[in-house]
Amino acid sequence: MRRISDILLDWYAREGRDLPWRRTRDPYRIWLSEVILQQTRVAQGLAYYERFTTRFPDVAALAAASEDEVLRLWQGLGYYSRARNLLAAAREVVERFGGVFPRSLEEVRTLRGVGDYTAAAICSIAFDTPCAVVDGNVYRVLSRLFDLDLAIDSTPGRRAFAELARAELDPGRPGLYNQAIMDFGALQCTPVSPRCEACPLSEHCLALAAGTVAERPVKQGRTRVRDRWFHYLHITSGDRTLLRRREGRDIWQGLYEFPLIETAAAADFAELVGDPRFTELLGRAPWHLLRSTPLPVHQLTHQRLHACIYRIETPTLTPAAAAIAVRTPTLGDYAVPRLLERYLSSPEAIL
Repeated sequence: MRRISDILLDWYAREGRDLPWRRTRDPYRIWLSEVILQQTRVAQGLAYYERFTTRFPDVAALAAASEDEVLRLWQGLGYYSRARNLLAAAREVVERFGGVFPRSLEEVRTLRGVGDYTAAAICSIAFDTPCAVVDGNVYRVLSRLFDLDLAIDSTPGRRAFAELARAELDPGRPGLYNQAIMDFGALQCTPVSPRCEACPLSEHCLALAAGTVAERPVKQGRTRVRDRWFHYLHITSGDRTLLRRREGRDIWQGLYEFPLIETAAAADFAELVGDPRFTELLGRAPWHLLRSTPLPVHQLTHQRLHACIYRIETPTLTPAAAAIAVRTPTLGDYAVPRLLERYLSSPEAIL
């Protein structure tokens, strides 16, 4: 019987996607694609890859960029820690490795934000290092092929799948094999309605034989989703608008937003007016509420955001609570969260 790796590589030669980062052995561009595609669909990530490689054709160009510029280019992709880690790692390549992307798995693994999967993908594809990747697609393919009921989000499960992935790796063509099994999971062995009837690995698939394809892979359980209530104050005066930059270790670190009052539960505008944070922002100046705009619920991985924006005009701005007054026409120069980007492009945000 033919080896699984040979069947996968034959399938990949016929069905694999033609993507720009697969036409290069440049570790910088391969790394960039891997970071962009974490938590991002290929169709969406492609435009960001082209945007970044045009603006930053090599790692030195990225390392020289400001965080604001990188976040602005990243806007809309979410998981902004990826962008900050990308910039930090580029600077590490320049400072620690003289601007030459490291070749060893151990050195690549030391870069900021680079985990086992990303390091293995870069080294196998760029340098043919015989290391196996394990991502969501690989978990799914292997769990079905071997009908494994080990939870992929458990320590024993992760360890077992890593060992199995290493055992199945084609050591002579590790980069091609890793791309083949990932594409196979994305296109053929899909989470829902996998194409089992036309699968070249159907004779090898133990889950297909056992009727457990829909039950694989196994997960321990879901993380509880936390609800948060965001009340944004879109405060303007003449051609100036108040913004603040998010700090700390919360979501959207480093992005800009309107001054925010977060409450523990739903609250109406009258309650906000009585909040000391509201007074701190508007001081004693008169103000006028033009409109309130409830936003669609914004779903993050483990958070559900209930946001409303209150459009307020005042004759005098009183920058406070880390807020800054910026020229309204320059709002597009600031990287903002996706829910505010949508608001700013809507009729409700007419300035």
